[in-house]
Amino acid sequence: MAIIHPLAIVSPNAKLGENVEIGPYCYVDDNVEIGDGTRLLPHATVFSYVKIGRDCTIFPGAVVGAIPQDLKFDGEITYVEIGDRVTIRECATINRGTKASGKGVTRIGNDTLLMSYVHVAHDCRIGNHCILVSYVGIAGETDMDDWAIVGGGTKVHQFTKIGTHAMVGGGTAINKDIPPYSICGRVPIVFAGVNLVGLRRRGFDSDVIRNIKDIYDMLYYQGYNFSDACARVQEGFPDSVEKQVILDFIRNSKRGIVRAGESHEKGGIE
Repeated sequence: MAIIHPLAIVSPNAKLGENVEIGPYCYVDDNVEIGDGTRLLPHATVFSYVKIGRDCTIFPGAVVGAIPQDLKFDGEITYVEIGDRVTIRECATINRGTKASGKGVTRIGNDTLLMSYVHVAHDCRIGNHCILVSYVGIAGETDMDDWAIVGGGTKVHQFTKIGTHAMVGGGTAINKDIPPYSICGRVPIVFAGVNLVGLRRRGFDSDVIRNIKDIYDMLYYQGYNFSDACARVQEGFPDSVEKQVILDFIRNSKRGIVRAGESHEKGGIE
């Protein structure tokens, strides 16, 4: 049974799982589904056509499922889908999708953290185990793969792709795709090496990390264009999951990936 505070407004058509808690002054609209164990803290808002998974926490002032801030939106039914164990902190906003995009849904994966004042626009896909630090703004149709982290105050251009296990420094503007396993930052944004600390924390062994670093040295620092560098990586490096993830990401990038910085040997941003 759900626990609903008497000062909350909850549509009788909302589907609430077991042990859902809805605090005072929350608003839950029609066509909402909330999974077992999820908590809405005071003043959280969930509009129509939102599905929220299990054991999530939505903090005060957060707004999930507002219509997109997109002039192409014409009142059509579109969705927000949020996975399990997602934390949405104070005043974060997640907008519904648009039909014009061909997607019609904004998705947040499992075990992801959206800190305070984060904005996720229409038709974005945020993967599992991602972190968006406070004041990040993700423009429409951005794709963010699993385990990626975007630092506070960063602005992300529409249609951008952020690769798995990538980390972006705070206060930057992302206008190119961020390759997997990388660390990027500065203004203007550049590639600054491999996300060594993040990969070690997630259990990548030293040989795998060295192979990733060698691949990026070939891609960025041997004087080849990206097409030729990818061909040399394909031919010259042993097959691995990481190699294929990197090559597929670069070859499928429509915006192009970020250019190189100068501190790659140190594997970080000074």
